[in-house]
Amino acid sequence: MKKDKSNVNKIILWLTIFMILVIIFILLFALVNRAEKETKLNRQMTLSETFPSSYKPYIDELKKQYPNWEFKALYTNLDWEYVINNENVFGKNLVPKSYSDNWKNTKPGEYNVEVDSGWVDSSRTAVEYAMDPRNFLNYVRVFQFEELSYNSKTSTKEAIEKILYGTEFYNRIVEYKTSSGNNVVTDKKYSDLILGAAKTSQVSGLHLASRIKQEVGPFLSHSSISGTVSGFEGLYNFYNIGATSSSEPMGAIKNGLQYAKDGKGASSATKSKYLIPWNTKERAITGGAIFIGSSYINVGQDTIYLQKFHVYDTKDDELFWHQYMTNVLAPYSESKLIYNGYSNSDLIDSSISFVIPIYNNMPDLPCTSPAISASDFSSDNTKVYANVDTTLNIRSGPSTSYEVITGVQAGEIMTRISKGKQKGELWDRVKLSNGIVGYVFQNYVEEVPDVEVEKIQLSLDKTTINKGEKIKLNVNILPQDAVNKNLTFSSSNLNVATVSADGTILGVGSGTSTITAKSSNGVTASIKLNVYSPVTDILLNIDELVLQEEERFKINVTILPDDADNKEVEFSSENTDIAIVDNDGNVIGKTIGETNIIVKSKSENISKTITVKVVRKLADGEIIFDESLNIRENEISGLENKNNTVDKLLQKIKTNYQIEVINSNGEKIEGNSLIGTGTIIRILDNTQTVMQYNVVMYGDVNGDGKINSVDLLVLQRHILEIQKFSGVFLEAGNIRKNGKNPSSIDCLLIQRHILGLEDIKQ
Repeated sequence: MKKDKSNVNKIILWLTIFMILVIIFILLFALVNRAEKETKLNRQMTLSETFPSSYKPYIDELKKQYPNWEFKALYTNLDWEYVINNENVFGKNLVPKSYSDNWKNTKPGEYNVEVDSGWVDSSRTAVEYAMDPRNFLNYVRVFQFEELSYNSKTSTKEAIEKILYGTEFYNRIVEYKTSSGNNVVTDKKYSDLILGAAKTSQVSGLHLASRIKQEVGPFLSHSSISGTVSGFEGLYNFYNIGATSSSEPMGAIKNGLQYAKDGKGASSATKSKYLIPWNTKERAITGGAIFIGSSYINVGQDTIYLQKFHVYDTKDDELFWHQYMTNVLAPYSESKLIYNGYSNSDLIDSSISFVIPIYNNMPDLPCTSPAISASDFSSDNTKVYANVDTTLNIRSGPSTSYEVITGVQAGEIMTRISKGKQKGELWDRVKLSNGIVGYVFQNYVEEVPDVEVEKIQLSLDKTTINKGEKIKLNVNILPQDAVNKNLTFSSSNLNVATVSADGTILGVGSGTSTITAKSSNGVTASIKLNVYSPVTDILLNIDELVLQEEERFKINVTILPDDADNKEVEFSSENTDIAIVDNDGNVIGKTIGETNIIVKSKSENISKTITVKVVRKLADGEIIFDESLNIRENEISGLENKNNTVDKLLQKIKTNYQIEVINSNGEKIEGNSLIGTGTIIRILDNTQTVMQYNVVMYGDVNGDGKINSVDLLVLQRHILEIQKFSGVFLEAGNIRKNGKNPSSIDCLLIQRHILGLEDIKQ
C-alpha cells in the first residue's frame, strides 16, 4: 500500500515538472514571437517616418490624387555625395551612344568608349538626375519605387497582357526551339508563363512583364530569347541575367546565354533553385523570376530603383555592387511601362505601396536632367503669379511631354528660380510655396513687382578648412521680403577655393581666398577663408633596396598633394650600424645586414618604410652590364620599348654568379617571358644575394613589359588618386624624368607612344 502511494506521488511530481516546463516553453515562445514582431514593427516604423521637407510636398500631392497609395520613407543614412561618387564609376551606369554629350562621360580616354555595344559611360550629371528620387515623385515615374512583392489582386493575366500590349508577346502562344533546332508549340501564352512565374517567385507579375519588355522587347527575335545564337542553341534569358557588358560583338548577350546554360559555374543547388539550364521559355521565365526574387526583392532590393542603385539591402552587405542593370535610365523607362499596365487595367486607384529612398545632405533643389540645357535658362529669383482663368499645370520638365506634378490656381504666387530663354516655346522653372519645384509655360505667368535686396550678411561656421573639405556659406538677405534673392558667388582665388551656385565652398588648395556674394541689383558682401592642405600620402621611388657596403642611394620623396602646406619629412634608420640616412634622404650601406629606413611626415602622422639590405662591396668586373643599359645605383633602365625578354637581358649581363629574374608579381620567370617595370634582377652566389637590381621601363606602369592602354588607365587612376602606385612604378610613370609625381603630360606621352606618334625614350 505504501509502495502504491509512493508511485502516485512520483507521478504527480513528474506531471508537475512537465507542466512547469510547458508553461516556460509557452512563455519563451511568446517572448520570441513578440521580439520578432517588434523587430518587424521597428523596421516598418523606420520606413514610415516623416519625409524630409524637400520630399513632403510631392508625397502630399500624390496622396491627394491617389488616397489608397502608401508611401514609406527609406532612410539610407548615406551621404549624397558619397553615393554619387560610388555610382559615378566608369562602366557602372551607361547611356546610349546616340545621346547628347550632356548625358555622357566626356573625360579624355573614356569619352564615347563603348562599354557595351552602342552604350557608353554616363556623366555625373546623369547619375545625379537618375538617383534623385524627388525628380520622379509624380503619378507615372513614382512606379520605379513600387514594392515588387507578389499581389494576387494586381498580378492577373489580364493586367499582364495589358503590360505586354504593343509587343510580339501580347496574346501570343509560346513557341520555342530545342537545342537540336526542333520547334515546340505549347498550349500556354506568355501571360500564362509570367503569371505562373510570379506566383512561384512571389514577385509582382506586372514587374516581371515590364522587366521582360524592358530587357528584350518588343520583338521575339531578340537574340537573348531567339534560341538560335550559335553555340547557345535552345537557350533563353528573358531578363538578361548575367549579361554583363563586353566589347565583343554580342558579348553581353552571350554572357547572358552562358548563364542560361550553366549558371556560369554555379553550384548544383543554385542551378536547381533557378531551374538552370533555361532550355525552355517556361524554365527561363520562371527561373529568372526566382533569381530576381531571391537575389533582389527578398533581400530588401524590392523596387526597380533599389535593383538599379544598390543603396540598401537587408544583408548588411557591401553596397553599390549588386545592381541588376547598367542603363542609368532603366528605372525611369520601366516605371512608365508599369504605370501604363496599372492604368490600362483600371488598377491605378488600388492600394499600392511605394518605398522612397532618402539621403543625407542632398541638394536643396532636385537635380536637373541632362536633357535640360543650362544654357536655355538664366538664374532668377522673381516672384510670379499664375495668369490663367482656372489652373496652371506644373510639370516635371520644360515641355508638355513631361508629367504633371500638380496644378496652381489663378493668381497663386510662385518663385521663378530659372527663367527660360529657349527657342520657340519658353518655359520657366518655379518653386511653389509648399516646396514643389517644376516647370510652367512662360506665357501663363506674370511678374510680381520686385522688392529689391538692400543688404547681404555672410558668415561661416569656421574660417579655416582643409583642402577637399566643404563648408556652406551662411547667407542672410535683407529685407526678408525681397523678391529677387538670387545671388552669384565668386572666389578671389580659384586655386584656393571654389564656391558653387548654392554657396557651398570647396577647399581646393592651400592659401587664402575672399568669397563674395552679389545680388542681381549689385549689392555685395565678402568674407575671407583660409584653406589648409594637409599631407595625405608619401610616395617613394623605392620600396625595397639592396646596397653594397659604402654604396649610396638617394631616396626621392613625393608628397601628396602637391600643394601640401608642410612637406617636410624626417628620415631615420632603425639600425645605424647597418645603414645610415641623412636629412636629404641619402642612404649609405655600412655593414652587411638588413634594417629599415623610416620616412615620416613632420606635420601629419604618415610614414613609409623602406627595407634596406646591405651586401658586401663588389670588386670591379664581378658584374659587367652592356653599354646599352643604364645602371643607376640599383636600378636598370635603357631597355627597348618592346620584346624585352629574360633571355635578351641576360645576354647583356656578364657575371660568374647565378642570375634569378623575378617579375613584379613575385614570380620567377625565364626564357621568352617579358621583363617590365618592377622586375627584380637578383645576382646570387648559391642562395646568397650578391646584388639586386630593379628594372624601370618608362611608360610600363603595370609591370607587364608592354606599353599600352592598360598603362594609360593605371596612370590616370594614379593621377586622380583612385589607386596610387609608388616605388619604381612611380619612376616609370614619370616619363619626362624630372623627378616629379606623374601628371597628365605623362599620360599624353603614353597616348602618343600608343598611336605611334612619338616613342617613349628609355
